[in-house]
Amino acid sequence: MEIQTPSLPSDRVALPNQGIWRRLPTLGMAIGVVGLLLTGLLGKGHPADALHSYLVAFLFFLSLGLGGLFFVVIQFLVRAGWSVTIRRLAEHVMATLPLFALLFIPIALGIHEIYHWTHADAVAHDPILQHKAPYLDAGLFHLRAIVYFVIWSAIGLYYWRTSRRQDEIGEASITRRLQNLSPLAIILYGLSQTLAAFDWLMSLDPHWFSTIFGVYFFAGSVVGILAVLILLALSLQRAGALHELVTWEHYHDLGKLLFGFTVFWAYIAFSQFMLIWYANIPEETEFFAARWNTGWKSTSIALALGHFVLPFFVLLLRDVKRQRLGLMVVSIWLLAMHYLDLYWLVMPNLHHDGPALALADVTSLIGVGGLFLAVLTRLMAKGALVPMKDPRLAESLLFENA
Repeated sequence: MEIQTPSLPSDRVALPNQGIWRRLPTLGMAIGVVGLLLTGLLGKGHPADALHSYLVAFLFFLSLGLGGLFFVVIQFLVRAGWSVTIRRLAEHVMATLPLFALLFIPIALGIHEIYHWTHADAVAHDPILQHKAPYLDAGLFHLRAIVYFVIWSAIGLYYWRTSRRQDEIGEASITRRLQNLSPLAIILYGLSQTLAAFDWLMSLDPHWFSTIFGVYFFAGSVVGILAVLILLALSLQRAGALHELVTWEHYHDLGKLLFGFTVFWAYIAFSQFMLIWYANIPEETEFFAARWNTGWKSTSIALALGHFVLPFFVLLLRDVKRQRLGLMVVSIWLLAMHYLDLYWLVMPNLHHDGPALALADVTSLIGVGGLFLAVLTRLMAKGALVPMKDPRLAESLLFENA
């Protein structure tokens, strides 16, 4: 059955023809290639330092793609109507996931510089590593990575292409098909992202473990994508697109979700800390000891204040969630805190005495970020910025907060 949807002006639903948006694919690609080349040159002298910096940048932008995948699938799962006009932005972010399969190659090749458990001599003298050897195996590590990227890319590209296909043929059955697939997609997403967090982050310290670490990484990913969606929508509207399609009612709901997942991140972080502190088991407490009894203590305090306390009180205010400057500032701030969170997870395994900022931190962030931005904006240029023939588009356009 063909869908009857409101007629939308073409200039509001397409990437602006003028300004920087159309140049971003080329500009981002150039910046990204230069950034990665500089990171590679820096890695010749200190490969472990460069690879750890690259891992932080890789996980930061990957988490945004995974957050986009979650946002899209969960909207179909709960059959949400309010989010239709902003869902396509998340679909574009989600569709960048195949890029990260390519960007994972340096990590796969540099596995021995990053992960202690890959050294045979270390395993030979460590009973804990011997016990974990059936899982912490380099071959299985690479195989699992392939499986993760296949799952994420398959889900992401299928939803992105199918949603765009609906713009052309206007079949309501497409929405029902995506809704019916969403329970399986969310299960595969949850399992794969949890195991990826175990493999790529938690195994940096192979003696330490946390059963809720996957949820911790997930919470940060959702905070990241919500901040990105707010910034993308605000930037596109400033350039002339999405006017009256993404309203302050939508921003208000995005702000409420950002507030909620900021609190959820803090809840998971505190739960992880409190249970480990209470149990006081040496192989568990070493993770927090390395980040509290050393030069990392100030970073730990800054993360708690910056990722939770400050945004909590700012986002409590209704006016912040309905005002351009307030939303933009808090979104940029939380993205910076999300990066700091990942830096705090990775770098103490390399720099035991405290933070040691390096040029590779900047070049890797520019490199991965440039390629991410190039692919994202190229995808955005291929079609409409909103699902033009989604059966609930009219509901989203008329959405008001209760």
